[in-house]
Amino acid sequence: MSIRIAIAQCAPALGAFERNLAMHDSWIARAKAAGARVVVFPELSLTGYYLKDLAADVATPATGERLERIAAASKGIDVCAGFVERGPDAVLRIAQGYWSGGSLVHVHRKVYLPTYGIFDDGRYFGPGDRFETFSSALGTTGIAICEDLWHVSTPYLYAAAGATVVLSPSDSPGRGVAEGGDLGTAESCRLMDRFYAQYLTLYVVFANRVGTEDGIAFWGGSEVVAPDGSVVARAPDFDEHLLVAEIDTHLVARERDRNPLVRDERRDVVHAQLGRAAGGPD
Repeated sequence: MSIRIAIAQCAPALGAFERNLAMHDSWIARAKAAGARVVVFPELSLTGYYLKDLAADVATPATGERLERIAAASKGIDVCAGFVERGPDAVLRIAQGYWSGGSLVHVHRKVYLPTYGIFDDGRYFGPGDRFETFSSALGTTGIAICEDLWHVSTPYLYAAAGATVVLSPSDSPGRGVAEGGDLGTAESCRLMDRFYAQYLTLYVVFANRVGTEDGIAFWGGSEVVAPDGSVVARAPDFDEHLLVAEIDTHLVARERDRNPLVRDERRDVVHAQLGRAAGGPD
């Protein structure tokens, strides 16, 4: 079965929640017109990324009034969008919600908060503490927000839990130049997407933003990579773009039959070894 998915490679305005909400309405309408069943937005698509002290001003509970328009829009198409969540403990977290049929289905809180180079997430946000799969129109799904995917344990945990799709909303800035002239970050992300997709036999949906904030340019290049490592579709660098692709839900099963690495994984050995590494009993 083929499911059409859209990635809204957009340029959110920093700290302008209402303006970004209206922008989401437009992209959701375009995705619906393209026949997509799901539309995925980048990390912090409703707020912008380099928020610093603005984070508290745009924060909202996951079921708060500010997100009711997103929930209502999901009656016609599933929506995966990013926001700053103010939790019951009053801690601010980078979050990505998935709405379907008018309701919030799942929220993932960014676990790995980068604090190196030009990143300072850990100064303004608290970390999430889990990687949970959920049922979506695409099948068993996991969400890895930007830096989450750079840690190999993240897609591994999702694959071990039965995920067939990993959605990776990102705010990846362009940094460095690779051999051949490509952006260093672009080359790294594309290599990572293909590696995880092929060796964990799942779809990787990389949804990156464009635009600039504080002189930092986000490079876009959103893509959908299939479980055989092939690139199904890729958006241009630096330009806004609605990327539409087909996800073949049967391809995961076929690739896992052909290349049964996930099936043959020794989870008992992995669990025991991690326990020993953490100083637990043998």
